[in-house]
Amino acid sequence: MPTNVSRPAALLFDVDGTIAETEDAHRRAFNQAFADFNIDIVWDQKMYRSLLAVAGGKERIRHYLSKHEPERIAAISPQVDDLHAVKTRHFRDLAAAGAIALRPGVMRLMAEARTHGIPIAIATTMTRPSLEALFTPILGPGALDRFSAIATGDRVEAKKPAPDIYLLALSTLGLAATDCVALEDSHIGVTAARSAGLPVIATPSLYTDHDDFSAATTVLSDLGEPGAPCRHIAGKAFPGDIVTVDALTAWMGA
Repeated sequence: MPTNVSRPAALLFDVDGTIAETEDAHRRAFNQAFADFNIDIVWDQKMYRSLLAVAGGKERIRHYLSKHEPERIAAISPQVDDLHAVKTRHFRDLAAAGAIALRPGVMRLMAEARTHGIPIAIATTMTRPSLEALFTPILGPGALDRFSAIATGDRVEAKKPAPDIYLLALSTLGLAATDCVALEDSHIGVTAARSAGLPVIATPSLYTDHDDFSAATTVLSDLGEPGAPCRHIAGKAFPGDIVTVDALTAWMGA
């Protein structure tokens, strides 16, 4: 590796599907909320996969109604905020029960980045209560204090695929996009990060493995673990079969 290549200035992580396989828990939580409100809507995996093209839970409900059941918009739209609040509570319960699996290599890479003094940021359409629900069982109380910046969808004007969430995270960090790395799992997330000027490593997840990742800098199966290497799928070659700080440094300098 050239001696003048610097380590990444920061790692910016999406959450849903990137840090953890959260999407099926979100789907189950939405369905439970619909049932609680006596609304006969059930999203199966095929339907929910298609709805992930829309960022944000409230937006997802409204999009579903407008596309699939427009005759129910007037009856359900006034309940969307309350529906989403109940859905968030169910998601917290699922997270606390250990129903959400972390993806390979995520905690290892975060720990290594902290060892090297590299800031870790979150750029997600999730709300802070949902983030706390996800991370507290894993990292303990004050889990979110480990992140140098947390940019959530409720803090920006436009959610992904707009770049706003990433621009907010970069502004909070005070860093240039080209010096950092974004980690994503979806087409809309990759689009948002690239629009913000970030190089992107995409790791397709359970619900996004059929997305178009042509805009990603590199597409890998996951971040890899010792004894369980990641696979290069598309884009710029990645040095090695585990995503480490040194490998990211070499990748950025290549």
